[in-house]
Amino acid sequence: MKWKEKGFWIGVGVTLGCSLAGKYLALLPGLQLVGALVLALVLGMLVQVSGQLVVSAQPGTSFISNKFLRLGIILLGFRLNLEALADSGIKTIVLAIVVVAFTIVTVYFLCKWLKVESTLGMLTACGCGICGAAAVMGVSPQLKAKNDDAVLAVAVVAILGTVFTLIEVALKPVLGMTPTQFGVMTGSSLHEIAHAVAAGGAGGTEALDASIIMKLSRVLLLAPVALIVGIIAQRKTRGTSDEKAKLPIPWFMGGFLLTSAIGTFIAMPASLLDGLVSLAYLCLGMAMAGLGMSVNFQVIIRRGGRVFLAATIGSVALLALSITASKLFF
Repeated sequence: MKWKEKGFWIGVGVTLGCSLAGKYLALLPGLQLVGALVLALVLGMLVQVSGQLVVSAQPGTSFISNKFLRLGIILLGFRLNLEALADSGIKTIVLAIVVVAFTIVTVYFLCKWLKVESTLGMLTACGCGICGAAAVMGVSPQLKAKNDDAVLAVAVVAILGTVFTLIEVALKPVLGMTPTQFGVMTGSSLHEIAHAVAAGGAGGTEALDASIIMKLSRVLLLAPVALIVGIIAQRKTRGTSDEKAKLPIPWFMGGFLLTSAIGTFIAMPASLLDGLVSLAYLCLGMAMAGLGMSVNFQVIIRRGGRVFLAATIGSVALLALSITASKLFF
């Protein structure tokens, strides 16, 4: 049993420390746009300076990168209020579907055109299209992705999300949008929830509310996208034998939807819901730190340029679509 090994608890302690440090560092003004998850990833990467510690912690980090990832995504469902999404109207849901589909297809085929590996391209596309690091982590098991691919995709999405947050806030005075339109634009175009909150907040309370609802509408699509991606990946890798393969159902995504329903329809104190969401980010932060401790820096340096270019072009196209849709329909 792994939990009986000393290395398991070393891994738990190190990743927990990185996750907590990332959480509190993200409260600092200059680091709010980066977000706790990405900071936990970076801290995990810095831990590699102590090579022996990484080796000792391996039994724990491998477990945490897998199991805590799923637990964190399940708990993250408590943040999603299904009634608020329903009240936002059909326009919001339709735009979320269009945005997610457009971004995933655009970034993925740009990656193919630039000869980026298929798995890395799909991880990056899902991160840009849905909800940043959490989407990369959620889709990664379906693709059986290597840690290096997941880390690189998270890094690309985090950098671009931060850059485009600053761009959209700077564009606000010249876009001539109402607060609702500005909020819809930020929520439909930015990658991380933290990015949407930061940019939407620049437009006031009305813009912030619209940004959060729009962003969470995209988050809701994480479960069906993970299922579709898993099915496509299975068909690509399936051999020519007649043996029936199991349907790659991401059961933890079912847990994500279940906790969303529980948080929406069962009366719970706001403090409890906030605590569960905080626990979700703590678990996800530990999983990100575990990934960071196993990253191969040479691989990232060698492969990062083309996928970054593809994601940048795709993000520009996504912003143009979001501006147009926000002005026409909201």
